Amino acid sequence: MRTLWRRFPVGSVELRVRFGIGLRPQYAYGVYAAADQAKRLGIPAISVIELGVAGGRGLLALESIAAEIGAATGVAISVFGFDLGEGMPTPEGYRDLPHVWDAGFYKMDADALRSRLTTAKLVLGQVGETLPAFVRDGGFPPIGFIAFDLDYYSSTKRAFALFEGPSETRLPRIYCYFDDIMWPITACHNEWTGELCAIREFNMEHEMQKLAPIHMLQYTMPHTAPWQEEMYVMHDFTHPLYCTNLTEKTEKHTQRPL
Repeated sequence: MRTLWRRFPVGSVELRVRFGIGLRPQYAYGVYAAADQAKRLGIPAISVIELGVAGGRGLLALESIAAEIGAATGVAISVFGFDLGEGMPTPEGYRDLPHVWDAGFYKMDADALRSRLTTAKLVLGQVGETLPAFVRDGGFPPIGFIAFDLDYYSSTKRAFALFEGPSETRLPRIYCYFDDIMWPITACHNEWTGELCAIREFNMEHEMQKLAPIHMLQYTMPHTAPWQEEMYVMHDFTHPLYCTNLTEKTEKHTQRPL
């Protein structure tokens, strides 16, 4: 049934996101959750980002997903992709898992990819340089979703510069997907290497910002899938809108007198 549903994607966007139907269900979940948060906060537009574009299939999927969810929610969604453009850089030590990845992996054909993009913006260069400049220059809607696919500890740690801008550059809760905390099995992922190490150190270094997995997400979904264990949220507890109530004021959520 699910295979047939993917071939013939009927039903509302919200329903299909909930059942994981379509391209990159992890991207769809994060983008939809971010757009829904923005709508409840009265924010008309958001940004969604893929870090580590490689061949470009993920960025093309993100572009398509953003267009569909934007139309369904009424929230305008800008899409950005960041990549070195020359394949992965040289590993900087054991935390980058050099026994799994090496320099030059996942090189892209930037011209071919740009010819297929319609609205997404592709930014090439070292993330330690491009992301701080992106935040510093501004001019983009608040960030609501980020897909981290940088593989290395060092690149991921530098990418957290996206959280360092003023509060208007982000939603109070940024949905994050970390691609490299499960596969490949040879990585033996742990909190002292790779993306998990970068997450642990970020949480140690920030008192009022925390990256946390969405607790028991798989039990809230109709079907369990590995990507549900890779979904996190960056909580910005000092964001001016963090404590704004998002619950609809309907009879369902109010107590009536006996």
